[in-house]
Amino acid sequence: MLRDPVSRYLSEWKHVQRGATWKTSLHMCDGRSPTPDELPTCYEGDDWSGVSLQEFMDCSYNLANNRQVRMLADLSLVGCYNLTFMNESERNVILLQSAKNNLKNMAFFGLTEFQRKTQYLFERTFNLKFISPFTQFNVTRASNVDIGEDVRQRIEELNFLDMQLYDYAKDLFLQRFQYSKQEEHQLNRLKRREERRLLREQRAHQWPREEAAEVAVTEDYNSQVARW
Repeated sequence: MLRDPVSRYLSEWKHVQRGATWKTSLHMCDGRSPTPDELPTCYEGDDWSGVSLQEFMDCSYNLANNRQVRMLADLSLVGCYNLTFMNESERNVILLQSAKNNLKNMAFFGLTEFQRKTQYLFERTFNLKFISPFTQFNVTRASNVDIGEDVRQRIEELNFLDMQLYDYAKDLFLQRFQYSKQEEHQLNRLKRREERRLLREQRAHQWPREEAAEVAVTEDYNSQVARW
């Protein structure tokens, strides 16, 4: 499941502000966890409770930045968390392309902003039916955060890879949805055509029996008249 990068970032900030951490995450890559120098923490102490949005944005090694690209990409292509492995611009290009390729090769993915379409694609892909429809919640913790245009722009800059990935994902998602809809309509047309063909055949088999029955009744009546 992917999400609008600004909403996702604000949601993670609120999550961390309430005391959430990823201390138990090993961040394994190429068989090892990153060193403290490769992956410094943004805070001292047990957690980052009460962190302001400005503080959250100011931490340059905050893993909330471009999280969706990083979690979808093959980090071994760029030396894992070792930022000295290659220059930043080359690293960004490789990460984004890797994330796009992996997303494209997935049988299914959904978008938080399109719950009903996500449900439809899941059901079509795996031939399953949910017992109740997905619900689109437009009011979330992220949507309740009132930010100015300058802050929104700053978040988009911090998540510029995620922004590009989301545009790509949204386009691919809607293409898959449209294709599945067209395929469903075509299958329904074929099904209706087959039903009409079977109905015609059924009627064709009924008519000779009805005619034979009429002939038998007529012959029986004529024989009775001759006897009378």
